[in-house]
Amino acid sequence: MKYNYYIADVFTKQIFSGAQIAVFPNAEGLSQTQMQLVARELNLSETVFVFHPNKQSTMRVMRIFSPLTELDFAGHPVIATAFVLASCGELRLDAPTTSIIFQQPAGAVEVNVTADNAKPDFIQFTRKVSSIIDRFAPSDDELARFLSIEVSELDHKKYSTRLVSCGLPYLVVPVWQYETVRNAKFNDAAWNQSSAPQTAAQEILLFSPKTPFTDSDFNVRLLGSQIGAYEDPPVGNAMPAFASYLCSFDFMQKGTYTFAVDRGDNQHRRSVLNLEMDYKGEKLLTIRVGGSAVMVAEGVMTVPDL
Repeated sequence: MKYNYYIADVFTKQIFSGAQIAVFPNAEGLSQTQMQLVARELNLSETVFVFHPNKQSTMRVMRIFSPLTELDFAGHPVIATAFVLASCGELRLDAPTTSIIFQQPAGAVEVNVTADNAKPDFIQFTRKVSSIIDRFAPSDDELARFLSIEVSELDHKKYSTRLVSCGLPYLVVPVWQYETVRNAKFNDAAWNQSSAPQTAAQEILLFSPKTPFTDSDFNVRLLGSQIGAYEDPPVGNAMPAFASYLCSFDFMQKGTYTFAVDRGDNQHRRSVLNLEMDYKGEKLLTIRVGGSAVMVAEGVMTVPDL
């Protein structure tokens, strides 16, 4: 069978930036084994397969695969899939804003596509998340050693290091300067010798409230033992934890907050994620993650029967 697919750059308006996601808009007939092999062949961070249980419905089923396994949820693929469906005519944009529901293994996700001249311009999805926050953190000396930075670069004035989990635990570490985020290097030996493994954190979300770009408020970066020394992976899945982290401080008043988060830089596939959160001091936090996308390529793949 031959299947059409598209590759989009997500959370960017600039081609060859952001995160690369492949989308198969009509994947009927593909088995789980075939989808995993296709994702491995394309070797992108995520490949999405879309199924249409009812062509008359606004609901679509999404299956998301990394080269290694199927994922229950991922944020970048939501933006990419809505953008591709709207771009290739599978989703009609007859109004300024069009809604669609994506059913993922983790649950249903409501998505709104804002159009400009009947073309997708901005895509936003909504999630309700609950978090577990632990204020126990490794010492400043330990943090500095396994991040390869100076103790003086850690921010203790407005923020502090905390463990946050919305399913996957992150050690969220604030620093003063954008340059610290960009230049940090994960030291695996220092990590293993510290108290950090006791926190159960699997990755570090390093961030600075300073960035040289006028369209963002925070710069963030993921580091960890499973991340290459020079990698700067997508951060969409960490945004619920980051939003929950911000809400954990006493200076945060109840209300709706809107801000932009960027990762990477102009030489390393910069992304800009727009994040809104409705903070009500309750267990569930409503967040909306949005961004733009650009089309990079389209093709046809022949998938053999297995």
